[in-house]
Amino acid sequence: MEAKLVRVASWKIDIKIISGDNMHVLQWRRHFTKDEVLLDGKVQQISRGLWGRETIYGLVFGRDEDGNGGQKVMLIVDATADSSNPAYWLEGASVPSGVRVETSVGTLLSYGSMDERAYDRPADFAEWAKKHMGLKW
Repeated sequence: MEAKLVRVASWKIDIKIISGDNMHVLQWRRHFTKDEVLLDGKVQQISRGLWGRETIYGLVFGRDEDGNGGQKVMLIVDATADSSNPAYWLEGASVPSGVRVETSVGTLLSYGSMDERAYDRPADFAEWAKKHMGLKW
């Protein structure tokens, strides 16, 4: 199973998931009062409210008609607006900061604030200078 990021736009995330010979489109959409997770255009989960909506969703790919088996997938969305994206300042677009798709085996996709490399950023200028310039004080 593999996942590829197709689009990250204003309150939209589209992910292509390939499982064997099957291809699926996993989508996350934010509306004024709800968030939706869609799989192949069909609503799978809805999180309602104005604040504090759910950001972790669970899905199962390839289970049989009785609901047994299949590959469990966890979708995690950081819906806070990414202020480092130029569209945030120029167009007023609220592009989500990060997304992550995981299985029990490992991470299929990580982007933005949900990427492991995002955690390694220096906390302040002094830490950055120590790391990149070799300065010590």
